Amino acid sequence: MDDFIAARSQMALSLGFHIIFSCIGMVMPFFMAVSHFQWLRTGDSNYKNLTKAWSKGVAIFFATGAVSGTVLSFELGLLWPKFMEHAGPIFGMPFSLEGTAFFIEAIALGFFLYGWGRFHPWFHWFTGVVVGLSGLASGILVVAANAWMNSPAGFDFVNGNYVNIDPMRAMFNDAWLSQAIHMSLAAFAATGFAVAGVHALMILRRRNVQFHTRAFRIAALFAAVAAVLQPLSGDFSAKDVARRQPAKLAAMEAHFHTEKRASLVLGGLPDEQGKKVDYAIKIPGMLSFLAHGNFEQEVTGLDRIPVADQPPVLVPHLAFQLMVGLGMGMVALSLLYFLAIWRQKQWLRSNWLLKLFVAATPAGFIAVEAGWTVTEVGRQPWIINGVMRTADAVTPMPGIAYSFYLFSAVYVSLSLVVIFLLYRQIKMVPELYDRPAQLVAA
Repeated sequence: MDDFIAARSQMALSLGFHIIFSCIGMVMPFFMAVSHFQWLRTGDSNYKNLTKAWSKGVAIFFATGAVSGTVLSFELGLLWPKFMEHAGPIFGMPFSLEGTAFFIEAIALGFFLYGWGRFHPWFHWFTGVVVGLSGLASGILVVAANAWMNSPAGFDFVNGNYVNIDPMRAMFNDAWLSQAIHMSLAAFAATGFAVAGVHALMILRRRNVQFHTRAFRIAALFAAVAAVLQPLSGDFSAKDVARRQPAKLAAMEAHFHTEKRASLVLGGLPDEQGKKVDYAIKIPGMLSFLAHGNFEQEVTGLDRIPVADQPPVLVPHLAFQLMVGLGMGMVALSLLYFLAIWRQKQWLRSNWLLKLFVAATPAGFIAVEAGWTVTEVGRQPWIINGVMRTADAVTPMPGIAYSFYLFSAVYVSLSLVVIFLLYRQIKMVPELYDRPAQLVAA
């Protein structure tokens, strides 16, 4: 493995793990706050027990997210020194603000974990809300930095120098809003389906049914709302990408030839040598409509992009198809759940609906990983779109491959520790929180 591939692989591995930890850390505090609110409003001790159980999960993911995020910050400097040398002064503001949000989150989480019986009940609940809001702000600020890489702004590039730097304009670049909305909804959908799936499995096994039923309802509702809104966000993002990054859109859609009334490609295997897609279903005019709002407008293909600036096609296209396919599956399950709440309440007690949620447990996070693959691989060969190539930003330090193997072992170990802690926490639920009367179905 050469050093360039090793550096990219190490960054991809680190981001792939961190994005799961950070999504859960962003979203779980909101589940916790809703459960806490329900306890304060109703006095139902199941909600109090659920809040305490979820708060331990929040603490676990806060710690692992902090560790993996710290590693990423070091990797930016060690693996991509040229990038940080030039980009740091421009997009450093969202990172510094993210650090502030992180500290607020840490303080609020400490208040919440140790505030039981020490604070006024509603102030205690408010500290949990602050954990969620500051975590969400942290995620949006990091996404703003990534959006700047896709849509660089806030500077002039003159004779190889970055001048007239405007950090606020860099942070609020043209891509930040669409990426922030899309990523936030993805985090809520992914975490919601994962948490709902775990609790649905416990209900099917007849374990602590009242406890897990309340947990399932909160997580499933968050997941369903986010999943139904996500296609609207996706449409907003697609139109934005079509305007700013036509090469990325062409790679995502395996759109090799510029044409009017461009077809939307469903599935298929791109043949980059033959400039075609095999085994695909094509819907005439639909790509033009999704990209530009009408069925006739021309969509730029890869034939309009200089060969040296073309991204790879196979990986972004397959990742995009996977993301969209899983997203539509989650939308279908969400609509089914809403129908059950509205007209078919007996479905809420049926095993088949719970089994569908169990099957959907990993779907959201697979879609998140696929979406970030599209975002990052589709931008290649640029680390700063149109300004700096990835190959020009990598460290000259030899031996990066050994670092990649070491960090792979660290992240796998960290994941195993998290799985063990969560498994133990779930197993401890009846011992810590349940009473015999609570073992009866709701």
